[in-house]
Amino acid sequence: MAERSQEDFNRSALTVRCGRAWYTGQRAEKIPGGLVGVVGDDCTSLDLSYNELTSITTVKHFHRLQELILDNNKLRDLRTLPRIPSLTTLSLNNNKITDIDSALKSIQECCPSVVYVSLLGNPGCPDQLTNPTSTDDEDYDRYRLYAIYVLPTTLRFLDSRPVTRQERIDAERRGKYSRTVKMVPELSAKFVPKPVQEFDDIFFNVNYTPLPRSIRHPLDHKGAFGKCRYRYSGKNSEGNRFISNNDL
Repeated sequence: MAERSQEDFNRSALTVRCGRAWYTGQRAEKIPGGLVGVVGDDCTSLDLSYNELTSITTVKHFHRLQELILDNNKLRDLRTLPRIPSLTTLSLNNNKITDIDSALKSIQECCPSVVYVSLLGNPGCPDQLTNPTSTDDEDYDRYRLYAIYVLPTTLRFLDSRPVTRQERIDAERRGKYSRTVKMVPELSAKFVPKPVQEFDDIFFNVNYTPLPRSIRHPLDHKGAFGKCRYRYSGKNSEGNRFISNNDL
C-alpha cells in the first residue's frame, strides 16, 4: 500500500536534504499523498512552487513544518490551509487569490507563529508591481496596515519589506479602517452597468427628427436682427497689451 501511494508523484523530481524538501514544476493539482511517506512528517521546509495546486489539505501531515513555499500555483483561497502552529514562513506569491481579506484571516487562525508572509502577485493584492495601472503606493500602504493589524503580532516581514515599528503603531491605531476593497476583473465584470438601450420607435410610437416637420420653399426663410450695444475699441484686446496708446 505504501509503495502504491508513492507512485502518485514523480519521484525523480523530489529533492530531500536535511529536513527540507523541494517538489516544483510538476503541474500537481494537489499535494501527492505519497510525498509524506517519502519526505517524512518531520520535514521543516517544503517548497511546492510552480505547480497547479488548488488544494493544500495534505500539509496537515507535516507536523513540524516551519517554512511553506507555494509560489506560482493556482490557489484561489486558503480554505484548505490547515492549522500549523510551528509555521514561521508562508509564501503565496503569484497565485489566484482574489479575497485577500479572507486569506489574511485564514493565516491568522492557522499560523499563530508566522513571521514572514508574502502575497504579491495575487489578483486581490494591491501591489503596484503586478497591477501598475489599477493601484498605487497609497493602496498598497493601506493594505500593509490592514495586514499587519490582522496577522499575528509575531509578523516581522510582509512581502518584500520588514514591518517597521511605525507601521506597527499605525496599524494598531487605524489598521482596521484601512481595509482595501479591490475589484478584480472576474468580479468587476458583474458590476458593469448595462448600456442604456436605444428607444424603440415602434414601442414608444415616436418618430424623432431634429429637422422641422413642415416643408418650406428655399426663398421662404426667416431671420432675426437687432442692435449690438457693445462697440469694440481695440484697447481691451488681449493682443494689444504691448501697444501704447499713441499707436492706437
